[in-house]
Amino acid sequence: MKNMTQIDVIRHGEPEGGRRYRGYGIDDPLTEKGWQQMWAAMPDNPDWDLIITSPLARCLDFGKTLAEKLGVPHIVNEQMKEIGFGAWEGLTPEKIIANDTEALNRFYQDPINNRPEGAEPLETFSNRVWGAYEKIATEHVGKHILIVGHAGVARAITGSILEMPLDDVYSRLKIEYAAIISTIIEGDSPAKMVMKA
Repeated sequence: MKNMTQIDVIRHGEPEGGRRYRGYGIDDPLTEKGWQQMWAAMPDNPDWDLIITSPLARCLDFGKTLAEKLGVPHIVNEQMKEIGFGAWEGLTPEKIIANDTEALNRFYQDPINNRPEGAEPLETFSNRVWGAYEKIATEHVGKHILIVGHAGVARAITGSILEMPLDDVYSRLKIEYAAIISTIIEGDSPAKMVMKA
């Protein structure tokens, strides 16, 4: 369909540095396993017209390499960077718990009101990502786009399309490394999630 726009979002693979809170203040590249996860997630005959990436290395490096391999344009979009975790940037869950045993429990039970000090507000982040998504859809009508982003980016887009409460989006949606979510926009209709077989 000529006026159907498809936007796929893939989360980056495993980054260097182990399990820790990485927002836009931490720029770890992918591990070798992370690269393997990304390549393994690719469809047999990808038909993306454009690849858009977060500016962070764990997304940018793969997105740029894929674009070169497919011979399609590549754009860096600053609005697609991960949420800022403030005082938790770079910390492991163990270090956070060592400082405050209930901090993570409070955060996952009510992520809107229990953000770490200096963190980007969830509403601000969700609006930032959704605004960028809508602009991409408007500027590339009829195209098939791949966004190489983060778990938070995939959550923000999914939550906006499904009209989920913010606290549910960030406490209930789990996005694995190299997971792909697909969305379509047909004409003037609202964006929809697409489940592939």
